[in-house]
Amino acid sequence: MTFPTKIAVLLRDDLPAWQALNVTAFVVSGVAGTDPGLLGEDYEDADGTKYLPMLGQPVLVFAGDGTVLKAAHARAVERGVACAIFTQDLFATGNDEDNRAAVRKVARADLHLAGLAVHGPKNAVDRIVKGARLHG
Repeated sequence: MTFPTKIAVLLRDDLPAWQALNVTAFVVSGVAGTDPGLLGEDYEDADGTKYLPMLGQPVLVFAGDGTVLKAAHARAVERGVACAIFTQDLFATGNDEDNRAAVRKVARADLHLAGLAVHGPKNAVDRIVKGARLHG
């Protein structure tokens, strides 16, 4: 099945595994939270136990250094493609209010990005993550 849109996560390549997983979870929640149509139907096992729905299309996870993230972020902003960001400062906060305050106090050009997620037309997302490699 092909999709007209793409979801991509871009992580800084020097993050420890726990941080990369944490960033991925947070930024993907931003994508899912803005477009309910991205979620599929609830899951149910053979015993009738219900489970929460998940995204109905693949999420591609990429990696790159800080320069790649900064360029991807700039391209997303220039193209008007909304993105979820996670900055290095957020590892030191403990709640959503403090997270937003930490981002709010830093100018866009000075954000120390740990990761970001974008959802948009395939071509636009491909251009945004240009220079990154599949995470692996």
